[in-house]
Amino acid sequence: MKIISYNVNGIRAAINKGFIDWLKSANPDVVCLQEIKAMEDQLDLDLFLDAGYKFNYWFSAQKKGYSGVAILCKTKPNHVEFGTGIESMDFEGRNLRVDYDNVSIMSMYLPSGTNDARLAHKFEYMNMIHNYLNDLREQLPNLIVCGDYNICHEEIDIHNPKMKGVSGFLPEEREWLGNFIDSGFIDSFRYLNPERQEYSWWSYRANARANNKGWRLDYAMVSQPLQQKIKRAVILPEAKHSDHCPILLELDL
Repeated sequence: MKIISYNVNGIRAAINKGFIDWLKSANPDVVCLQEIKAMEDQLDLDLFLDAGYKFNYWFSAQKKGYSGVAILCKTKPNHVEFGTGIESMDFEGRNLRVDYDNVSIMSMYLPSGTNDARLAHKFEYMNMIHNYLNDLREQLPNLIVCGDYNICHEEIDIHNPKMKGVSGFLPEEREWLGNFIDSGFIDSFRYLNPERQEYSWWSYRANARANNKGWRLDYAMVSQPLQQKIKRAVILPEAKHSDHCPILLELDL
């Protein structure tokens, strides 16, 4: 099974930049999207059907043009879970999950901490989602949580490790992500690529992408029972439809 996760920073804008042709070429089985910034009725769903994704699910924020997640599937899942049932997370459309016989896949968009109020919300969300996922894994042990975590874990994951006072690389955020992994998840990219310094997001400012001054914010976290199934985990920086690039996880199921 080939899974791609991609913060598209607006699905309509990404489509205008060639996303659909790229998707056909990449040809994953499941696509987790974040920051779709659109309602389902604002999209031409035939584009996704024509690309081979007969089953597509959208969980938008209540606020138009903001946040939102989606999952595109070639094969119909057994069950689709929209949100978490926790109102403070769900009104911004940040969690969507599909369940198959031998694996469950979540598209997650963790908040950014752009100001003090949003940083407080980010920490609240981080606490709640970790508890939610710990409980969920008791029912669904073969769980993958793909998405934009808005946190760099280690110094190797950021171009300038001195940025310790900036949200996304705060010590408390990094500690939370370390605890998240230690609770029973595997950072699939780092598991297979312990020394590679690659990024999945670049600021639009100061020619950051051309100079590769980036951050690794996007992860395919795999629950430990699936560890031996991890076949490939790579970052795909050649895809340029967003300020993020996609990440790919391949499992031998």
